[in-house]
Amino acid sequence: MYSIMKRNPKKNKLDLLLKYSQNLFHTGDLGLLWNIENKNTLYMTIKRYVDRGILIRVQKGFYSKIPLERLSPIKLGMSFLHSFCYLSTESILVKEGIISQAIPHITLISNQSKKFKIKNDSYISRQMKDEFLFNEIGITTRDNVKEASIERAVADMLYYDANYHFDAPNLIDWSKVKKIQKEVGFKF
Repeated sequence: MYSIMKRNPKKNKLDLLLKYSQNLFHTGDLGLLWNIENKNTLYMTIKRYVDRGILIRVQKGFYSKIPLERLSPIKLGMSFLHSFCYLSTESILVKEGIISQAIPHITLISNQSKKFKIKNDSYISRQMKDEFLFNEIGITTRDNVKEASIERAVADMLYYDANYHFDAPNLIDWSKVKKIQKEVGFKF
C-alpha cells in the first residue's frame, strides 16, 4: 500500500497538469497547482517535467505545456507579465491604420514597465496607474485577450505622450476619445 501511495502523487501531478485548461505557467502557479510548498521539491519536479518533455521552458520561471509555435504571441506576452494587461497603443494603431510605420514589438498596457523578448517576438509593457488600468472602458475581450478599441488606444497613447503624431487622424473619432479620456480619468 505504501508504494502505491508513493506513486500516486507523481501521477496526480501529471494528471492535474494535463487536465488543467491553462497552457502557460509560472513557477508559483505550478506550486499552487501541485500543492508543493518546498521550493527545492518544486524546482526538482519542474526540472524532471522539462527533462521528460512534458513542460517546455519558455524563460526562467515560465513554462508551457504546448510548443510555443502553437501559442498566440499576444497571449504568450500577456501570460509572461503575469498581471492584468491589455493590447493597446502602437499594436492597435498600426492594425487599424492610424499609424503607418512598422513597429518591431507588441505593445501592452499593465502595471509594470518592461521590455522583453520571447523567441522572435519583442514586447513593450507600458506602466499605467491602477486607477486607469483597471477601468475597462473601451476595452473588449476576444478569445481571452483584452484589447483596446481605436479610441482607447488613442487615449492611452495620449496618456503617455500628449504630443503624439497620428498618421491618419481622420480615422479617429475624436469625440469618443475625449469621452473615454473623461470616463477613465485621464487629464486632457
